[in-house]
Amino acid sequence: MANVNTELPLGREQPRELEEAEAAIEHGKLADGGDVGGGSSMSRQMLRVFLQNKLAVISAVFIVLLVLGCIIVPMFYPESYWSNASADFTSSCFDNTAAGNLGNAAPSAQHVLGCTTGYDNFALLFYSGRFSLAIGGLAGILTIVIGTFYGVIAGYRGGRTDSILMRVNDVFLSIPGLYLLLLVITIYGSTLTSLIAVIGLTSWFGVARLMRGEAQIQRDREFSQAARAMGATGRRVMWKHVLPNSVSTMMTAATFAIGDAVIVLSVIGFLGLALNPPDFDWGTMISQAVNYFELGYWWTLWPVAIVFILFVLSTNYIGDALRDAFEVRLQER
Repeated sequence: MANVNTELPLGREQPRELEEAEAAIEHGKLADGGDVGGGSSMSRQMLRVFLQNKLAVISAVFIVLLVLGCIIVPMFYPESYWSNASADFTSSCFDNTAAGNLGNAAPSAQHVLGCTTGYDNFALLFYSGRFSLAIGGLAGILTIVIGTFYGVIAGYRGGRTDSILMRVNDVFLSIPGLYLLLLVITIYGSTLTSLIAVIGLTSWFGVARLMRGEAQIQRDREFSQAARAMGATGRRVMWKHVLPNSVSTMMTAATFAIGDAVIVLSVIGFLGLALNPPDFDWGTMISQAVNYFELGYWWTLWPVAIVFILFVLSTNYIGDALRDAFEVRLQER
């Protein structure tokens, strides 16, 4: 089929016959492999493909347990274990330790991961995870929403609209991301809301380019051309056919975006520009731990570093598995 390179009309009403025809196509739509697939059987196939990836399953279980831990664990510890809001540090972190250690007690039965500057590392790890996962998750969602809509509009419309939108996108991509991020944080501060907005609004440019390419592919496939031939407007084809069939790329990008947002937040926290006590994130914990790690207090760094690395790896494994699961051509692996 010939590629569509010009801007497509977006503004006509849909005849009732078109809606009925599209409904029939939707219920009996051919998969890429040529087989007619029902919705329930396709869902089972997608789940089976995902479950075949053992690393992805383990990663999903790990993230679920981590999220539950971040919600539940701090409830079972006194506030002084993970917050200095009351200026009351955990006295046991200073017991039976060398003088001048600033509360960096070694792991024990009472503090299984030891202490850092008077805080219990186990409780603080999950308390900080609340903020890291919340900010990373919401910022990742914001990144995907903006990047998806921007890229799909540019890719589907084509022509001058595509050229203008992509040149604007290229301008932002040419600016070093960390520099842009630090500049905005310096101006607007580092509250919970501002961090979500800043990370989300400075991270969607790569997603937009990715979704633009996917929209161009879906725009030129047979079902999109058939819908236009039946009289569907450009807007209807874009949101009813192109966007739903781009969900594989979108879901894969979403998992990577969340992992990237947590990394960015940790970088900001390591530089001392993220949340301030009594609020913590993993980057702030790592920043404090580095000062004591070189002095031999290994327990101040390793627990949070291991959890952070495992979380980022888990999002990558889940993203790879979701990409395979959403590929309708993978009827058998």
